[in-house]
Amino acid sequence: MNESLWGAVAFTLGAIVGSFLNVVIARLPQEGQSVVFPASRCPACQTAIRWYDNIPLLSFLLLRRRCRACHAVISWRYPAVELAMALLSLALLSRFGLSVAFGIYFLYTAALLAIIFIDAEHQLIPDVISLPGLGLGLALSLVNPYVGWQDAAIGILAGGGSFYLIAWVYYLITKREGMGGGDIKLLAMIGAFQGWQALPFVVFISSLLGTVVGVGAMVKQRKGGRTVIPYGPFLAIASLLYLFFRREILLFFFRFVLGR
Repeated sequence: MNESLWGAVAFTLGAIVGSFLNVVIARLPQEGQSVVFPASRCPACQTAIRWYDNIPLLSFLLLRRRCRACHAVISWRYPAVELAMALLSLALLSRFGLSVAFGIYFLYTAALLAIIFIDAEHQLIPDVISLPGLGLGLALSLVNPYVGWQDAAIGILAGGGSFYLIAWVYYLITKREGMGGGDIKLLAMIGAFQGWQALPFVVFISSLLGTVVGVGAMVKQRKGGRTVIPYGPFLAIASLLYLFFRREILLFFFRFVLGR
């Protein structure tokens, strides 16, 4: 198979998984909901969606953003998630080729994508994603050519431990919770998949992004220090940046920061 064909396969696989992630994003925050049963249904009229109306990206365009049964408007989130996962799959193929690392980080990016959308909407990072993901990242470090099990284990302890300490100190000072337990577990999962070396960049960039967006939210909502924004999406985005641009980031650090 040539590169173009493999690229098409990777894009299609990503779009299909993105379609499943939409089910996860919609159902996981709802207590008692299964992500497997029942089959996909219109959230407005509960009509089961036929297979030809559930083709990733294409069905959204053919249906002109309307449910075939009740004509309710379909959220832009559905094609956005499908397209994002398809493009991430292509990027992973370009970065890692057909390798074990591609499979490992395909699962990882799918988990991060689900977390981004769930936390952005519900301010919740489900334990059912982060805790198994943490264990999976550590287990896969035994075959991961980029992160050894020692780096993964230290990443779990440093990621979860550092954020737990920050949250504890913040609570002692302000008597308010400034960081949820979901963020702590997410950073531990990031450490498991990317090693402790990724954590300084992830924490710094996520804090920078969170500060910029937080200031904008404070101005818009006019709630001052009571403004609440989810931090998980910024951690996930920073993690993805390190995943795809690790070499460039390290080169910049050594050349311009350390002057080597």
